[in-house]
Amino acid sequence: TPPVYNTCLLDVDGVLAEVSKSYRAAIISTCHKYGATSINDEVVGDWKAKGGANNDWKLSLDLINSDPNGQKELSLDQVTETFEEFYQGKDGQPGLCELESLIPSLATLEELRKRSKVLALVTGRPKKDCEKFIKKHSLETLIDAYVCMEDGPPKPDPFPVLEACKRLGIQPSPSVILVGDTPDDIRAANAAGCKGVGVATPEAAAEQTKQGKSYESTQLCVAMKECGADLILEPGFEKLLDYFPVN
Repeated sequence: TPPVYNTCLLDVDGVLAEVSKSYRAAIISTCHKYGATSINDEVVGDWKAKGGANNDWKLSLDLINSDPNGQKELSLDQVTETFEEFYQGKDGQPGLCELESLIPSLATLEELRKRSKVLALVTGRPKKDCEKFIKKHSLETLIDAYVCMEDGPPKPDPFPVLEACKRLGIQPSPSVILVGDTPDDIRAANAAGCKGVGVATPEAAAEQTKQGKSYESTQLCVAMKECGADLILEPGFEKLLDYFPVN
């Protein structure tokens, strides 16, 4: 029998926000600035699929250190500052954050909020980036709570999922799901006693379609399945509504 869910928690990057041209591009630009020119989308994808790569500042530093040509002895602060210049913009130059778009339709989110009764975001983003995205896409009335980087340990630790449940005033259970795009999301959900639902990112899914393959065959989707994802959905996760009873 298909699963039945009651409450939905959502990751932001790759689930709500299309970030291939923003966060992903900022990682690569930061790496290249410090000589780590071997770093490309594929390498970043590999690291994300392995897990434990939820903080893009730290990931950028780790990637620079993994490249033999990467500048050595950089501090996390230096790398963070460079990353933020690319992402937020500098000296009147628009940042890569301007290139983000909303993946699901507003209609899907509105219906999901209706069926789930409450919605929370569980993200590794800094709070200001999360709030900026909510505002930019007019999601204020749909989002009841959000747990961000500053709140505590990142996914795959169960903390952000447990904290989101606490803020929503609900008990963690298998009828509570976290929709994510990486194994860390699935691990965090499972460790919190909830369920993880995987979603393909638009860019990766488009790449598979081009090769005549299913969206489920993307590297991250395969990795999420292996971690025990309950379902794997297409970008925009419209089909998720089928698993939420109509109130």
